Amino acid sequence: MTAALAVRGLTTRFDTRKGAVTAVNDVSFSVEPGRIMGLVGESGSGKSVTGFSVLGLIDSPGQITDGEVLVDGTDLRKLSPDALRRMRGKRVAMVFQDPMMTLNPVLRVGDQMAMAVRVHDRVSKAAAWDRARQALETVGIPSPAERLRAYPHQLSGGMRQRVAIATALLHGPSVIIADEPTTALDVSIQGQILAEVRRLADETGTAIVWVTHDLAVVSSLADDICVMYAGRIVESGSAADVLSHPRHPYTRGLIESVPSLHEPGQSLPQIPGATPQLLNLPKGCAFRPRCPRATEACTTEPPSTGDTHVALCHHPLTEGIA
Repeated sequence: MTAALAVRGLTTRFDTRKGAVTAVNDVSFSVEPGRIMGLVGESGSGKSVTGFSVLGLIDSPGQITDGEVLVDGTDLRKLSPDALRRMRGKRVAMVFQDPMMTLNPVLRVGDQMAMAVRVHDRVSKAAAWDRARQALETVGIPSPAERLRAYPHQLSGGMRQRVAIATALLHGPSVIIADEPTTALDVSIQGQILAEVRRLADETGTAIVWVTHDLAVVSSLADDICVMYAGRIVESGSAADVLSHPRHPYTRGLIESVPSLHEPGQSLPQIPGATPQLLNLPKGCAFRPRCPRATEACTTEPPSTGDTHVALCHHPLTEGIA
């Protein structure tokens, strides 16, 4: 099956007063239609910048310096600015962490969604409103016609996030990038939205990249997982393989720090140290100063081990999670 999204060698750099920072370093992955890929890592790992880079939403002092971003076989990086704008929202869309980045507070929800429809399709205002209503129904919003007449501040946080997801779905895109869209929501609302997203991927065939720091979320949602550290993907594979048999010590550390895996009152294992500064990465493996398995070999570039389940490590783990 042809990938809906194929990212190859993506590299994004930011020029600062102290020097060039490579926030995304030679990142490659693919997502097939109807599958959800979890892009996981700590804050500062480069996962959100990867999502913005896919859509070409990197402004000065940042720049994408290398790589391909193929959506249904079309390389977004080779498109003119006008052609890229036509692709955004229609073939590839984004859901932001804060829905108020998507919603204009002084316009009714229906006006905003209808405007998004008419940017790409020549339809009447009434037809655009009807499509917006159908999109709200698709994401499980009750009384959608009433919600279209509401202003964003009149909706709850969970409802606003559903509206943002519905807006992303208006044109039936091949790919949706979701940048931690449920982080600020309570657990019950989060669970409802995750269930809707899983259903939408299955029913519409949309490929979804779900950017998150929360392994509990991807364990219940994702088909595949890519783990990022210091701008690079250090492990990738099916969700079942990565979560049950992590090969990279960093991935195992993330999994073991999930509270739900431990008895109440039990101390949580921690990954020692902190994420390195991208301006001053250690030689070889960036995780080496924090890794209990590090040796002298780790001062050189780590090899890629494995086939469908890949880890970037000199000493990949072999034992699964108990």
